Amino acid sequence: MKQPCELDIARRVRNHRKKAALSLDALARASGVSKAMLSQIEQNKANPTVAVMYKIAQGLRIELSDLMGLDRPRRRFEVIRADDSTQIFLSEDEVTVRTLSPLAMEKDVEFYEVRLGRGGTLSSAPHFQHTEEYLTVAQGRVILGAAGEEVVLRRGDSVHYSADVPHRITNPQRTGARIYLVVKYRSES
Repeated sequence: MKQPCELDIARRVRNHRKKAALSLDALARASGVSKAMLSQIEQNKANPTVAVMYKIAQGLRIELSDLMGLDRPRRRFEVIRADDSTQIFLSEDEVTVRTLSPLAMEKDVEFYEVRLGRGGTLSSAPHFQHTEEYLTVAQGRVILGAAGEEVVLRRGDSVHYSADVPHRITNPQRTGARIYLVVKYRSES
């Protein structure tokens, strides 16, 4: 029979991986821990070392203490500097996503700045059930598509939508667009 702490580690790794919307393959690439080992950890078939857990935490971009379920002192301020490259969640040719909420905290809400270059598109697979997103356009014009519907949004426009379906945000312009995006995870209650 597994010890309670082993069950917690398996659950924490799986929950953090799913919350980050990473497949086992993607987490394996990001952490340097093999897919087979990650699978065994999530199924309570392996008891990882602290070094392995540290690699997994780095791959998930969270603190080791969060992954291990350890208490850590609460900070009054957590500043995210504009030039902090560790806050870049995604950087591709025409899409840059910067995390504006602290990466290391377990949270129900995430806050992002998204920059879309000419023709740039941010496509998202469905998030957890009942996940919602709030989008505000700070610069330019974007098209939001979700569940077979589309809406055009201009500077200053905001929209709220269900994000538990495939959705995408596209910049149809020749100039760049900048949006702010809040992702809210809700339980079924």
